[in-house]
Amino acid sequence: MQEIRTALIGVGNCASSFVQGRFYYKDPDADIPGLITKNLGGYRACDIQFVAAFDVDERKVGRDLSEAIFAEPNCTTVFQKDVPFLDCLVEMGYLIDSIPPQNDQYPESARFKPKANIYSRKAKAKDAIIRSLREKRVDVMVNYLPVGSEENTLFYTDCCLEAGCAFVNAIPVFVSKIYGDRFKKAGLPVLGDDIKSQVGATIIHRVLTRLFEDRGQPIKHSYQLNVGGNTDFLNMLDRTRLESKKTSKTQSVLSQMYEREFDPQNIYIGPSDYVSWLKDNKLCFLRIEAEQFGGLPMNVEVRLSVEDSPNSAGVIMDAVRAAKVALDRGRSGPIIEASAYLFKSPVQQFDDTEAREMLKRFAEPSVGIAEAVAELCVTSGESTSA
Repeated sequence: MQEIRTALIGVGNCASSFVQGRFYYKDPDADIPGLITKNLGGYRACDIQFVAAFDVDERKVGRDLSEAIFAEPNCTTVFQKDVPFLDCLVEMGYLIDSIPPQNDQYPESARFKPKANIYSRKAKAKDAIIRSLREKRVDVMVNYLPVGSEENTLFYTDCCLEAGCAFVNAIPVFVSKIYGDRFKKAGLPVLGDDIKSQVGATIIHRVLTRLFEDRGQPIKHSYQLNVGGNTDFLNMLDRTRLESKKTSKTQSVLSQMYEREFDPQNIYIGPSDYVSWLKDNKLCFLRIEAEQFGGLPMNVEVRLSVEDSPNSAGVIMDAVRAAKVALDRGRSGPIIEASAYLFKSPVQQFDDTEAREMLKRFAEPSVGIAEAVAELCVTSGESTSA
C-alpha cells in the first residue's frame, strides 16, 4: 500500500493535533483507542505523509512542519512531543480574507502575526502554489483555514483542482456544493464540508435531536452555545465571519428532525464568545425543550468540555484516507459515503447510524461502493442524487 502524500493549508491547532496524531498512531498493529476507523480501505494512520504545508504567520513560515505545529499562537494540548523532522518546509501562502479585522487588538501570543504577501498578484501566487503541489506529488489537500476564510478557501480550491489533488474541506465554506461539479469533471474527489468532531457539540446535538423525534417528543426550542480560547473563537468575534458556521451547524441539527414546520427563531446554534484562558478547550452549553405525553413540558441540558482540535483530528485522519481511497478507485466529485458521517454539511444528509454504516462499507477494500450506498439509500428511502 502506497503512502498518502498530504498537504496542509493552515498550520494551526487542528493541523498540530493531526500531525501529532499521525505519530501517536504510528504503530499499525497497536490497539490504541481514539480512531474511528483503524484500517480504511487498506490505509492506516501511519500511511499519511506530510509533504507540503502553507501558512502566513511569520512564526511558522520557513520552519519545518514538525516545529511549526508547536509555534504560537497554537495552544492545543501537546500529547505527542516526539514528532520527527519531516523535511516539510512551511511555505508562504496567499492572504486574502483569513485574518479578522480585530486581530491586532489581542496579544501576539494569542493572535495571528501575518507576513506581507510575497506575491504581487493573485495569479502569481496561484501559479507558485500549484507548482509546489505538483512538484511534491500531493495526493490530498486539507483545508484548515480559519472560519470565515471564504475567498481564501476558494482560491486554494482552484489551486487544488489545477494541481490534480483530492480536497478535504474542514471548514464551513460550502465547497462540495459550490465546486462539486468541477471536481466531478476534473476526475477528483472532494470531501466536506465542515468537519464534525468525534464527540463534539454537533454530533451530540444531532443524536439527541433524533432521539427526541424517534421517541415521539417533538422539540419546541433548542440552543447550543459554544465558547473557547483558540484563534478560531477569536476570529469569530467578527460576527460577519459567523454566517456559514451557524448555517452549517444549524442545518446539521435540523436535518435530524422529521419533516415538519419548525420556526428558525426557536433554535440557536453557534459560537458565542472568546475566553482567552480557555485556550483550545471548548465549552458547549446545550438545551432542548420538548413536549412529552399529555402535552407536558420537559427539557434536557448538557455541558460539554473538550479539547477542540484533537476532537476533530481523528475525523480528519479518516477523511484523508477516504480521499485517497476515492482517488485509487477513480471516484470523483463529492464522496457522500464518507462525507455524510465525517462532516456537518455534506451534499446529502443521512441519519448518523446510516452514515456510519456507509463509511464502514466504504472502508472495506473489496466492497462495491456505488452499490453499497445505493442499497442503503433505497432501504432508507433516500435519493442517491446530490
